[in-house]
Amino acid sequence: MREQNWATEEGTAGYSDGLAGSVASGHFRHEQGLWMSSVGMGTYLGSHDDAADELYRRALVRAVELGANVIDTAINYRFQRSERSVGAALKELAVSGIGRSEVVLATKGGFIPFDGAPPRDVRDYFLKTFIEPGILEPRDIVAGCHAMAPRYLMNQLEQSLRNLAVQCVDVYYMHNPETQLGEVTRDEFNGRLLAAFEALEGAVAEGKIRMYGTATWNGYRNDPNAKDYLSLAEVAAMAERAGGKGHHFKVIQLPLNLGMAEAVTRRNQMLGGEMVTVLEAAEELGISVMTSASVLQGQLTRNLPKIVGEALPGLSTDAQRALQFVRSAPGVTTALVGMKQVAHVEENLGLARVSPAPREQWSRLFQGARS
Repeated sequence: MREQNWATEEGTAGYSDGLAGSVASGHFRHEQGLWMSSVGMGTYLGSHDDAADELYRRALVRAVELGANVIDTAINYRFQRSERSVGAALKELAVSGIGRSEVVLATKGGFIPFDGAPPRDVRDYFLKTFIEPGILEPRDIVAGCHAMAPRYLMNQLEQSLRNLAVQCVDVYYMHNPETQLGEVTRDEFNGRLLAAFEALEGAVAEGKIRMYGTATWNGYRNDPNAKDYLSLAEVAAMAERAGGKGHHFKVIQLPLNLGMAEAVTRRNQMLGGEMVTVLEAAEELGISVMTSASVLQGQLTRNLPKIVGEALPGLSTDAQRALQFVRSAPGVTTALVGMKQVAHVEENLGLARVSPAPREQWSRLFQGARS
């Protein structure tokens, strides 16, 4: 099999087939022409030091060995060090025979990153790194930390490719674009989003990304009257303006966990004349969903109510139960979980040996909860 510079259907199918004897039915899902694991590796938390880099490298390698072929990172995570840890892990995996075409790699741009560690003088760093070279203009920056001007996004994409030591990423997210709505009008935001999507369509054409999306925190979960609310149908329509019917806006990311269940309980998205949940809207629009905060940064890995174990039986730990809830939600492709300890990887990937909960079993946790 000829190795590619991105995840392929053939590569991801070969990866999943190679684990057929050790993972349960339903652990891999076929989305966007790829076979993706129902549990994926996140890289958000941790110190900005060599020790954390090494922990992540080892955890990433072990996660892929055990059946997690979705890796999620961002240029600002740990001041670019998470991307570099992912790059080191991918290099080690390639030596062991797991190639680039088998791993679905996602990163994000939007939050203005430091490089390795916080600078002594933040203002001077911003000026010399972004303003003076013409990568950003002061008007592009909101909240002192976020931008999505096309020239800036393309600069960040190139830096991410260097950090990851790859030629192409499979998913490139606009990182929390709703941050912009704290300071600019909705019309200005729409113009900025359209320009960003046009740039990302160009990056697809150049072979630097395969598809793009939006990784959000509040946007898709909020009520429609909230200032930072995002309509998925309107965002998808913006992508169609940028790239036509064959646009490459194919993935969204948002929080979903036992404590933040709006994606499955709140009908806040208008689609076809009725209000539906964001997961229902995404499915109708052909958009895949990755979930962040699946165990709420570790808060849901212990002391869960008894009802959770009763609704999701056959698991060993609360961490597994929390992840089982998320990856079993109808419409979710991958539940992302941050892991930098090999022991946590082995615990959480034990879930790969268990099938997702049937819909009727899973829905017992939310009977009467949707609004």
